[in-house]
Amino acid sequence: MMKSKNFEVYLDCGLSKIRAGVFSTHNPKDKFYHESNFLNDHSNIEKEIQKIISSLEEKTNEYLKDVTLMIDSPKMISIGVSISKKLDGSRLQKEDVQFLIQDAKQQILRSYFNQSIVHIIIKNYTIDNVKYVFLPDSIDCNLITLDIFFICLPKEIIEYYKFFFTGLDISINQIFCSSYTKSINYNDNFPLIDNVSFIDIGFNKTSINCYVKNEIIFLDVLPIGGNHITKDISNILKVSLKEAENLKLSFVTDQKLLNEKNILPDLIQNIIFARTEEILELSGKSIKLNLNLSQLDQCKLVLMGDGSKILDNKFKEKISFSNDIDLLEETIEDICQSGFKLGRRSNKQEVVVVPKKHLKQGFFEKLFHLFK
Repeated sequence: MMKSKNFEVYLDCGLSKIRAGVFSTHNPKDKFYHESNFLNDHSNIEKEIQKIISSLEEKTNEYLKDVTLMIDSPKMISIGVSISKKLDGSRLQKEDVQFLIQDAKQQILRSYFNQSIVHIIIKNYTIDNVKYVFLPDSIDCNLITLDIFFICLPKEIIEYYKFFFTGLDISINQIFCSSYTKSINYNDNFPLIDNVSFIDIGFNKTSINCYVKNEIIFLDVLPIGGNHITKDISNILKVSLKEAENLKLSFVTDQKLLNEKNILPDLIQNIIFARTEEILELSGKSIKLNLNLSQLDQCKLVLMGDGSKILDNKFKEKISFSNDIDLLEETIEDICQSGFKLGRRSNKQEVVVVPKKHLKQGFFEKLFHLFK
């Protein structure tokens, strides 16, 4: 096999599926995707990843040496911090801002020692009581305040994947929060809408990413997802989780399995809709609270994720939810392209966190690519 790097690989490590996107470093049109089957038994996740890696190496004719991961967790959190520094009218230097970011980062790591920071987003800079979305090139300053938004994943998850890929002799370039990565890509489709909230129903969590005027305002996580619907079906019908998952999928597709089992579609529908309505109501409360909205219809709601696929447009009108909601039918291309775009895009608001072992630059270049 070839040893040169001709492809970039993005791996979305979901609990229900593993997805991979491979993108040529030379030809933008040369890309392909691979995904696992539904993971009924999560103890097989490592074998599924290894299968995908073997398939990718065969298709690219080169060894996979590094990868960018997309991960979500019911225990991921977002934290907002404001931090200030007096400069007594001197010219603002990029090092002043870098030290503030580093100070805030260390505060987060000390207070949330079980979390790892995966995204650092500068929401705005306040310089002598004037707010800026981006840092001015040249300005004198008496007082600067940074409003910083951190997205964190549990340290144990990060360490698990680092240990696993190290065993495969594969290094991790970056780790992204999957739902945030997807939402920032999909938000480009709504440039004229001030308030957009993405409700991402995953396997065992629902994440809510809210944007105001194309800037992320908050990320909230509910410990409830599509697998809870499967468990409801299993408990009520007294069947295994695997059979309950098949019944849930049958309801969405041709309902053939329901007929074979003599199960009324209305019964499955009631079970699915009850839990879905609960997820939407809890999501709605979070959005209203965090955006300080009097009415939820002041915000466009977009439903996405594998857990939302049980609700196509023919069922959407039957859901008892007080607000209109758009359904986003994601594909493997959409998901992997989101990671690729975030890895490549020039986002002046986001500080790119790069693992130290991959770089030989000075201290600040290792951690911050904000000022390039």
